[in-house]
Amino acid sequence: MLANFGENIGAMVGLVDRALALTPSFARGWFISGVLHLWAGQHGLAIDHAKVMLRLSPLERSGTPFSLIGETHFYKHEFAEAAPQLLLSIHNNPGFPHSFQVLAACYAQMCRLEEARAIVARLQEITPQILPSVAHLRRPEDRELFLSGMRIAAGGPGSN
Repeated sequence: MLANFGENIGAMVGLVDRALALTPSFARGWFISGVLHLWAGQHGLAIDHAKVMLRLSPLERSGTPFSLIGETHFYKHEFAEAAPQLLLSIHNNPGFPHSFQVLAACYAQMCRLEEARAIVARLQEITPQILPSVAHLRRPEDRELFLSGMRIAAGGPGSN
């Protein structure tokens, strides 16, 4: 997606909205729309669109909707709602590092440091890249929430 590379996210949302207007049963399109809305900081729409995707395609998944829903709750500071969704994503996609990253940051923000560090240890078994780029997130407060949580989870500065 071009929005991942700093392109105009509004234009990308417009293209997906047009595709969904033409084909409202396009489950993958609802997932992509949810991701774009998450990146744009439109958290309510991101969750709504992920849930539409799940209704349209309950068995055959297109993307990682539980990770999207969990991550969106995380950025809304709804950590207690985020964690179960992220755990479900990990259960369904145990090789998808992003769910581990957001869950570690979530546990850190909840001051559940042992669990956060255990998730980081599991993440290290999957990938050497513990901290991904956050350039796709358009809201600075979303970037900082994630990065501060990851610093704490990884035992870095400010992780007392």
